[in-house]
Amino acid sequence: MRRRTFLSDLGMGFTGLALGAMLHRDGHVRASDSTWVPPDGKPHFAPKAKSVIWIFLSGGVSQMESFDPKPALTKYAGKTFSDTPYADPLKSPLFFKHSRDVVGGTRPYPKIFPMQVGFKKHGTTGVEVADWFPEMAKCVDDLAIVRSMYTTDNDHGAEFQMHTGRHQLDEQQPVIGSWLNYGLGTLNENLPQFVFLGQYKDSRVKKNFFADYLGPRFGGVELSLDPKNPLPFATRGKDVLAKEQENQFAFANELNKLAAIEYPEDEQLKARIKAYELAFRMQQAIPEVLDLTKETEETKKLYGIDNPTTEIYGRRLLAARRLAQKGVRFSLVYLSDYGEWDSHNELQKNHARSAARVDKPLAGLIRDLKRTGQDKDTLVVCATEFGRTPGLETRDAYKMPTGRDHHPHGFTVWLYGAGIKRGIVHGATDELGFHAVEHPHYVTDLHATVLNRLGLDPKKLDVPGRKRLEIDHGKVMREICI
Repeated sequence: MRRRTFLSDLGMGFTGLALGAMLHRDGHVRASDSTWVPPDGKPHFAPKAKSVIWIFLSGGVSQMESFDPKPALTKYAGKTFSDTPYADPLKSPLFFKHSRDVVGGTRPYPKIFPMQVGFKKHGTTGVEVADWFPEMAKCVDDLAIVRSMYTTDNDHGAEFQMHTGRHQLDEQQPVIGSWLNYGLGTLNENLPQFVFLGQYKDSRVKKNFFADYLGPRFGGVELSLDPKNPLPFATRGKDVLAKEQENQFAFANELNKLAAIEYPEDEQLKARIKAYELAFRMQQAIPEVLDLTKETEETKKLYGIDNPTTEIYGRRLLAARRLAQKGVRFSLVYLSDYGEWDSHNELQKNHARSAARVDKPLAGLIRDLKRTGQDKDTLVVCATEFGRTPGLETRDAYKMPTGRDHHPHGFTVWLYGAGIKRGIVHGATDELGFHAVEHPHYVTDLHATVLNRLGLDPKKLDVPGRKRLEIDHGKVMREICI
């Protein structure tokens, strides 16, 4: 041990106590020496986008009753798959490849359930969209619709698979937002790089913004649209004056600088110092960014904030747009309650209700980004964890079954904005909406596409000692990229 370090640890023990207490409280210890150098915050190549708004609809949106209508379901309603002129999807090798059982086993439900809503062709290319999405239907010329996504988890662990790329039975990985946060430098020193906007009632949702082995510095920061408490876990105590807190942070900062001199290679220490500094700055910046009263009534109406049905989700998306505008790299917007779209029964009733809550806010975001030109820098992704089965679900619990079960084999996501082609439909499911048969894409292909649009190569983000599979890196969907 160097003499200077020894004397510092003895004579300035309070520094170690103060900083050590904070690090211990957050579950951290001093990092060991390493020759490895983390990313420098610069993109690997010229980016097409600066920020991402990742919208998630939890529970599993039916691909057939949204952006991939299948009239054959109505034509052959009540028949089994083998009774149709099409190949039986239950006998396809894809059925077993994309079904990794977690609970209850894979339930095939071979009796075909008809479409539960009508559909029409929209846009210059005649894209079929279900009638539950009238506002989004008007935006299809701006979208890149991917109809050939698949996951492998037949249960709702697929929600977390959509964000990590890994099945819940496997070793977990950091979420897509954390990889982006880890790879790129900040656009605004007063705001976090990765935020979460949504409901906080279900602790499972937190997995969607968990940084895993990258460390909490790269996890998502939960924000609230409550003007009185926009930072639920970082608000100054009621009995602490602003000046008093400022003095506390200034004093802690001096101690941190002293400790940093003695341990210049301790990246973990540096990370926590930056985190505490950011927390203080956010208390000033976040309330202003999330103050939606500064928006015009025209803008609020565009998102449906003037309507009780769409108000909550409209506010979340407008807040996400403002955050992206101010430099937040990745906003995860939870545009549903946990499992809201999980329509095992009464699909017609449940999907119609949920679609009415999201249709106008989603279209409002697209129109707002387009009219302001912010779509030149912002990429929007709208996803769900899986689709719904073309077959009629028949569980004993449902005396009159009218729903669809989980379906990882083929479903739809859509993208819009910076670096993405417009008015394009990519990939396809079979005639019954069962398997992704044309340009099938596992979820990490979506991750790779998003990272690529922001100038990042997933393979260059790997962490020593954390071996990633080739599928973890994904392949860029070049067909939808500009």
